[in-house]
Amino acid sequence: MFQNTLFLQVADLPATTESHSVLDLLFSGGWIGIVIVLIQFVQSIIALYIFIERYLSIKKAGEVDENFMNNIRANVSAGNIQAARTLCQNTDTPVARMVEKGLARIGKPLRDIDAAIENVGNLEIFKLEKNLSTLAGIAGSAPMLGFLGTVTGMIVSFQKMATATNVTPQVLAGGIYQALITTAVGLVVGIIAYIGYNHLVGKVDKVVYKMERFTTEFMDLLQEPTS
Repeated sequence: MFQNTLFLQVADLPATTESHSVLDLLFSGGWIGIVIVLIQFVQSIIALYIFIERYLSIKKAGEVDENFMNNIRANVSAGNIQAARTLCQNTDTPVARMVEKGLARIGKPLRDIDAAIENVGNLEIFKLEKNLSTLAGIAGSAPMLGFLGTVTGMIVSFQKMATATNVTPQVLAGGIYQALITTAVGLVVGIIAYIGYNHLVGKVDKVVYKMERFTTEFMDLLQEPTS
């Protein structure tokens, strides 16, 4: 009998649990938290764009036909330098542009040819690394913005604590929400950007290795004795 009465009393109690969306929690933290999260959102869009654009460009730059140098060798051995240059001009890769510069310098000392190829190679590496510094900057600045949101959120909470006559969890919730949400968003954006940056740097290194390998093959070709 007592258990049935207690069950009925509990069942008659009003439900006090409220569900809050992420936006509700963010708006409750004030305009500072909203501004910080909006900046982090823009950073995430920029980071995603840079990663996709650089990934496709670097991937294309690294796609070198293994028969490319064989065809160059055959044309050079036959004395058909123009055909070799035409092949390079029709191949849109850093390796082809470096070899084409070397072919254009044939007849000059090998040191001058090597210097010309190296200059082109430096320009190609610069192009490959385009916007990678921006991606690295986002990886570092997004968490820092999150920590800024943490500090401002705690300031808001303590300011409300100092001015409120009755300190309740609801009074402090806004600032704490701001601190946690901005930190979480900043860490997510920063971690993803950091992983993307390191992945792209690794792909650039592979392309640079191919550039060096094919350049060495080309210089060796120029030093081969003519028949």
